[in-house]
Amino acid sequence: MELIYAVTVGVMVTCSVFLMLRGHTFAVVIGLTLMSYAVNLFLFASGGLALHEPAILADGAEYSDPLPQALVLTAIVIGFAMTAFALILAIRARADLGNDQVDGRALPGDSLANKEPQGKVRQSTVKSTASNTAKNSGGKTR
Repeated sequence: MELIYAVTVGVMVTCSVFLMLRGHTFAVVIGLTLMSYAVNLFLFASGGLALHEPAILADGAEYSDPLPQALVLTAIVIGFAMTAFALILAIRARADLGNDQVDGRALPGDSLANKEPQGKVRQSTVKSTASNTAKNSGGKTR
């Protein structure tokens, strides 16, 4: 059972590293989430894998350790918050940059890239406003 558990955690870590090395922000978010699941499984296994063991409620000498279970529960809550925050950042970056690339530069064949990103529209609006102000004041600058 320990071998299957270790192989499963190893495959999850490998897949998460592969996804985090991709160029798209959504793949990075999914990779981080998968990595947190693998860490949760590792923390849960650190308490020892025992079948049919009671919680501390029984008077028996053998019981399952509650500390890894508490750590996993805390890690699940923190992982959910981290995933939500990273997803919001990815959506905001997609809206501002116009593509889904981690570095913000669109690839030539990227189907997610817009023709005109919103960030460039905002910059050109600021430049045209500054040039219109200079024209209206007779070319004099302050």
